[in-house]
Amino acid sequence: MKLGHKEIGKGRTPFFIAEMSGNHNHSLEKALQIVDAAAASGADALKIQTYTPDTMTIDHAEGEFFITDKKSLWKGSSLYDLYKIAMTPWEWHEAIAKRCKERGLIFFSTPFDETAVDFLEKMDVPFHKIASFENNHLSLIKRVAQTGKPVIVSTGMASLQEIADLVQVARDNGCKDLVLLKCTSSYPARAEEANLATMANIRETFNVEVGLSDHTMGWTIPVTAAVLGATVIEKHFTLDRSEGGVDSAFSMEPQEFAQMVEEVKKAVASLGHVHFGMTEDEKRSQVFRRSIYFVKDVRKGEVITSEHIRVIRPGLGLAPKFYDNLLGRSVRADIKRGTAAGWDLLT
Repeated sequence: MKLGHKEIGKGRTPFFIAEMSGNHNHSLEKALQIVDAAAASGADALKIQTYTPDTMTIDHAEGEFFITDKKSLWKGSSLYDLYKIAMTPWEWHEAIAKRCKERGLIFFSTPFDETAVDFLEKMDVPFHKIASFENNHLSLIKRVAQTGKPVIVSTGMASLQEIADLVQVARDNGCKDLVLLKCTSSYPARAEEANLATMANIRETFNVEVGLSDHTMGWTIPVTAAVLGATVIEKHFTLDRSEGGVDSAFSMEPQEFAQMVEEVKKAVASLGHVHFGMTEDEKRSQVFRRSIYFVKDVRKGEVITSEHIRVIRPGLGLAPKFYDNLLGRSVRADIKRGTAAGWDLLT
């Protein structure tokens, strides 16, 4: 299947998504700089998020509408105020999309309600993304599927039944190309909670492309996911974590993203295909293998004994397994010490 103009699938280099989120810190200039840096770092696509505080929640700062979790990066904020800080203004979308096109990046977004889908459709985005926290929002998934475009869904926190429900809704409403991303919705996430083995199960169960939306630090988990068959890899992206931003603490800086892309490409290339015997490069190392050599001068017609031949390095003579076959045979010409054994030397 294709995401934009990029073909994805098993055996191909994964499709790399740089997630801007709210790391622009409400500066369009910084948002455009993030686009430039993502393109230079090897991303295939840049993703933003399309919502307003009012499409996400209500302006209420009491009870469960206020974040009190001590481990949360956003402790001390109401949901409404958090989304006010984190949102990407809708009037910026065109400018960001234009810069992406100039830099060769595919531009797309995560809509958080049906009005956002309609807005993005007017921009003619090539596909849509459903966030982990929205993967139980079936009416939103229905609306996105009805566009007929590919849909990427993060599966963070979803049970197997919830994934089955969203897949059914997507397919019933016209989605033919579906990608499910393994995701751990904690920020940052711990490696031991990645559970990457789930990807193969998702692929087999739902017959979809699978990938990774990663919130761990570093590139170890993306590299592992790629080796296990991830066809899409998404990471949050920031210019500089020290500058802050709602998601900066678990985002990759440009040089880290570039290194991840390089390491993932090497990991995928290393899988290769089933191969036995020497590679082209290994042929130069044949000198360090063992083979049969004459270690004593032999005259024409003389019978070979264990005094004449040994299994030594280099490996350019007959294979060691033929040692016993040479004993008792006579030679057809004088042979000097240090000559590689070969069948053409025997009578």
